[in-house]
Amino acid sequence: MNVLVVLIPVSVCLGVAGLLACLWTLRHGQYDDLEGDAARILLEDLDGDRADSATAQPEKT
Repeated sequence: MNVLVVLIPVSVCLGVAGLLACLWTLRHGQYDDLEGDAARILLEDLDGDRADSATAQPEKT
């Protein structure tokens, strides 16, 4: 039972820390543009493929 004296305050502190972290991310706009990053990485990948194919050397047979 003495362990509960330590575990309960530790678990409450961890819960409060998680809540504060969640509120901090909401205030700093971490969830504002969810679609932009998903589309941006696809566009960067397509641009990279075109650049690689333009500079690729043809194979000699």
